[in-house]
Amino acid sequence: QVQLVESGGGLVQPGGSLRLSCAASGSLLNMYTMGWYRQGSGKERELVATITSGGRTNIADSVKGRFTISRDNTKNTVYLQMNSLGPEDTSVYYCNARWTHIYWGQGTQVTVSS
Repeated sequence: QVQLVESGGGLVQPGGSLRLSCAASGSLLNMYTMGWYRQGSGKERELVATITSGGRTNIADSVKGRFTISRDNTKNTVYLQMNSLGPEDTSVYYCNARWTHIYWGQGTQVTVSS
């Protein structure tokens, strides 16, 4: 069983930055591919970024060059650094852990507005 708790969301002005954190608890966490997904109002959940246990990353084209995913296995935490945010990035952001099972966090709201 893996528990995921996201933090770091909030209200930010266009062009601003936020860093989301996902604290994981459970066993064999370093084996999991960790990811961030988002779901805007009335939209389907979409992939934002993933990072494998070996550190290989995959970034969605819509955020490439603006968002960075990283993980600290010593802290069991995965991060999403978001820069140059725009209103289109407004969503609930979910942390995801995937290996033998798939786990989701409860989500954190990010709102980009002036």
